[in-house]
Amino acid sequence: MQAVKDFFIGEWYFALPLVVMSLVGASLVIWRILLNISANTSMDEFLPIFQEVLRKHGIRGAVELCKRETGLIPNRVFVAGLEAADQGAAAMRRSMANEVELEVLPRLHFLLPTILAIAKIATMVGLFFTVISMINTFDAIGRESAAGKVKEIGGHSSKIGLALFATAIGLFTAIPLVFSHVLFKAWITKFEVKIKVATQKLITLVTNYKKDPKLLDKPIPGVTDRMHVPTVAAPALVKPVAAAPATGSVPVAAAAIPIRPAPQDRRG
Repeated sequence: MQAVKDFFIGEWYFALPLVVMSLVGASLVIWRILLNISANTSMDEFLPIFQEVLRKHGIRGAVELCKRETGLIPNRVFVAGLEAADQGAAAMRRSMANEVELEVLPRLHFLLPTILAIAKIATMVGLFFTVISMINTFDAIGRESAAGKVKEIGGHSSKIGLALFATAIGLFTAIPLVFSHVLFKAWITKFEVKIKVATQKLITLVTNYKKDPKLLDKPIPGVTDRMHVPTVAAPALVKPVAAAPATGSVPVAAAAIPIRPAPQDRRG
């Protein structure tokens, strides 16, 4: 422990960058864990609720339910599929596939390249500091040997041990980060399988919903349906004309027209 203390105090300019990288890497791992927790959704608990809302309130109600969820599968994948439900199952698959490729997977891989980069850089930085410290130590041994100070050469053996602490701290930083990166990649692979299963179930539920004529597309209570426009009967602009009598007589409207008397012949 005394050697470690001497390294952090006497060789602080080597220890400080490695300690900073260790703290940053640990913070990124914790951040990624919290993001994974928020992105996950228990589909065994969500699907029965989703099916009930779809049956009672239709596709618009199901969209509103999915938007209130924080998980990536309901909030992103299901919403993309439901918005294309009117165009058929093929359109739903394309919409959900595009959403997974362009939105979901980039969010799942967020911070992973940075974590892996810190792990690799920490190892190389530790080795680099060790090499520099070893060069300085052997250079001091060489100068003292040339000066004939043989007894003082043995004191530099402890500095060689301190130089190796840089490599040790680099490995201490890199090993947990690489391990965390592998676990995150495995979690993403499992999550992709979960997405595929959920999309197939969504298409099945929507298809069954469309085949049942008893299910009406009702909005959730309290949500304004701006797409619904009530149908109002247009007022009659032209009044029907009464049919003329079958006897060939003059219509009543024609009898009301005044007729001028013929001019009298005043000649002779």
